[in-house]
Amino acid sequence: MTPLARRLLHASSPAGGGGGGDPGVLACRLASRAVVRFAGPEAGRFLRSLLTNDLLSSSSEQERYAPTPNAPARAPPPAYAALLTPQGRFLYDLFLYRPAPPSQLLDRTGSAPQTGERPKGNREDEDEPGEVLADVDAAEVDELLACFRRYRLRSKVEIDNVSKEFLCWQRFGHNVEHTGPSTQEPEAQSIGWGQGVDRAAESAAQGNGHGWEWFKDPRLDCLGYRGIFPANTIPPLVESDKEADERHYLLWRIQNGVAEGSTEIPKGEAIPLEYNFAGLNAISFEKGCYIGQELIARTHHRGIIRKRLMPLMFVDENGQELEQAVAPGSEVVDKESGKKIGTVNTALGCRGMGLLRLEEALKQNPSLAIKDNRDVRVKAIKPDWWPAEWTQMLEQQSAVA
Repeated sequence: MTPLARRLLHASSPAGGGGGGDPGVLACRLASRAVVRFAGPEAGRFLRSLLTNDLLSSSSEQERYAPTPNAPARAPPPAYAALLTPQGRFLYDLFLYRPAPPSQLLDRTGSAPQTGERPKGNREDEDEPGEVLADVDAAEVDELLACFRRYRLRSKVEIDNVSKEFLCWQRFGHNVEHTGPSTQEPEAQSIGWGQGVDRAAESAAQGNGHGWEWFKDPRLDCLGYRGIFPANTIPPLVESDKEADERHYLLWRIQNGVAEGSTEIPKGEAIPLEYNFAGLNAISFEKGCYIGQELIARTHHRGIIRKRLMPLMFVDENGQELEQAVAPGSEVVDKESGKKIGTVNTALGCRGMGLLRLEEALKQNPSLAIKDNRDVRVKAIKPDWWPAEWTQMLEQQSAVA
């Protein structure tokens, strides 16, 4: 594990001998992600009929702004969603970005609102996006394109891989979380753009096109900020000495127990609720039908998820961290009984993530180990962001027992 990775892991630990202190806010280009464009008058409706989340849910109550010279159009915040099999199993995850609505755009001169009246109709029709950029798993992009094209039928939507034009970026770290109502990067305020201080500087830094803004990660505030940016530019607020390898972002997600992409979420096998998709704002239980909805709704309303994805730490019998001691796919067992508790699905250095049975993983003084290497002990960690109700029922049952 690199010194920077150790500092990232141990910065918030009082005893953490990471050395060098908190590395601050880091940024990385996500080579593991690709960008797909859905364009056409029915793009929004097409995606809404297939995916677990509603494209419009994050902006239905958003304020409307008049277009202003020297100010970039305010695009709606992104949404996180998944495409499932008809049986409700995971296929692909997508971060969906929409351009600003026409009501907030200026004409070509940049000095006046666009002319012409907006079409009359209901609110949904007015906000219907004609173009959506999707941040998707690069390893699965060809199969994803083929899958969406099969579902297209007569829908008026074009689906293209535009990864040569756009790149995905992430900003993360202990100081990046911001609890204010703004979706803008808080550090932006200190350099004069944000909160309406200097719109000319804002325009120069962000640009007026879609995909030129940092947004709060739609899953969790603690994950930082995410965005799609033109491939020929470096995003604002990315400092050269703070640009990190993508493995550091993977380590940050592991620490928070958040999987991403088909490598970490088994394609065709994973049940989204066990991978915490409801807590990651990836599922709307209020939208209309989508593929695989029946299993998701039934499992959700039943109320108990017995297995969940959890962060793991690999240590020896003395509690010292063990590097590179575990491979993905390793079984986690109860050392005393030999009973299988779960499986490691991601491992990096002394950290990992695994799908574990909560009853055994969260009991007092669990003795978890790797099946083929009992010298490697496993510590399962309950993330701070988990809602209390996820474990409340199991804790009550354990107390009664």
